Amino acid sequence: MKIGILQTGHAPDALIGDTGDYDAMFRDLLGGNGFDFETYAVVDNHFPDSAEAADGWVITGSRHGAYEDHDWIPPLEALIREIAAKGQPLIGVCFGHQVIAQALGGKVEKFAGGWAVGRTDYALQGDTVTLNAWHQDQVTELPEGAQVLGGNDFCKYAVLGYGDRIWTVQPHPEYSTGFIGGLIDTRGPGVVPDPQLDAARSELDGPVDNSRIGAFMADFLKRGAAQ
Repeated sequence: MKIGILQTGHAPDALIGDTGDYDAMFRDLLGGNGFDFETYAVVDNHFPDSAEAADGWVITGSRHGAYEDHDWIPPLEALIREIAAKGQPLIGVCFGHQVIAQALGGKVEKFAGGWAVGRTDYALQGDTVTLNAWHQDQVTELPEGAQVLGGNDFCKYAVLGYGDRIWTVQPHPEYSTGFIGGLIDTRGPGVVPDPQLDAARSELDGPVDNSRIGAFMADFLKRGAAQ
């Protein structure tokens, strides 16, 4: 099964040597499932010819806002709608979560309540999961047909489903402890309030549910492609 990774941003230069770029993080998260991966760096205007270029799709995070005026965002939204129309499995994470909602008729905004950074708990269909967050933007209005699967008081639309073929999540199951710590040190100062950075740094050693959510994502892609 071929998974197309739609890469919408790049890891910081200070961290990429240790962690790899964003597509590498998803290859690691979803590895061991028999997938073949191909990366399309849409942030650099490298797009697949059509949705049929892969059997399933993943859209990465990005430092950009889905609502910003970038020439690659409209064709990405068109591709999202094509994938949805063909019924292919699609997963979006952080920016991916947001741009899918926007492409399908929802609204994304810079959240007035501030940032979510570091280990964060989310209610998820009667359970609790802990994942690393790094965002200020949020989905604030749902597209038609979106189902809220998980969230918390700060981010009520943190996990969304669209039927059984599209699943999106605001926090980052692909971010390791080392990477989120690097973001705290390199991208956080002067952007995120210092007390919030300090609190997130103090919790870096706590457990997260990356492998659990990664396994779910892999199964979701397989089931979606088989249907």
